[in-house]
Amino acid sequence: MRILVVEDDSTLGNAMKQSLTLGGYAADLAGTVADALHLLNVEHFDALVLDIGLPDRSGCDVLRSVRGIGSTMPVLILTARDAVEDRVQALDLGADDYVVKPVAMAELQARLRALIRRSTGNSVSFIRLGKLELDTAGKRALVNGLQIELSAREWSVLEHLATRPRRIVSKEQLIQSISALDQALSENAIEAYVHRIRGKLENAGVLIRTVRGLGYMLEEIPDAH
Repeated sequence: MRILVVEDDSTLGNAMKQSLTLGGYAADLAGTVADALHLLNVEHFDALVLDIGLPDRSGCDVLRSVRGIGSTMPVLILTARDAVEDRVQALDLGADDYVVKPVAMAELQARLRALIRRSTGNSVSFIRLGKLELDTAGKRALVNGLQIELSAREWSVLEHLATRPRRIVSKEQLIQSISALDQALSENAIEAYVHRIRGKLENAGVLIRTVRGLGYMLEEIPDAH
């Protein structure tokens, strides 16, 4: 999952980026409204962490732009502003959550997980397909109750596919979702990750199917339960 953090305090912004990266997310950082709007226009993100008090304009302008184009991407406001009118304005503009600084990084990640689950139609942190179970909070994958070893990137690819079962996901969508701007991946790298994941899911009752020219699809194998 890829997160855009919009925060003009570079110390706090880099701390959040580092924390999210360690938590298994791909994270990018923007310090102004202009930079945020540019990145949102050219890159894909699964969620947005947005400060309101930015140096060039109000962060609410980013929120207006996101909702103005019909995007349902989860938006978490993280700000020092605790006035009721600020909360009301942000929520009325379409924010999904409003958190007042300071916040523990563990809580920030938990709130993001909840928002992303909601946006992908998963109300709980466990995804079950065939004999495969994903614990999205603990970043664990289990087959028949036994944990399988996955690298951080392998986990990110599998999670992205598992939250979109029976839907085609292109290589470009995977690249956009699991890599930040400073962690660029190639299509060959995606192919290698998928190959390794397939080897670890041999007895999981699921299949990562290649849809030629389009991408990949994760689906259950009939009678695999």
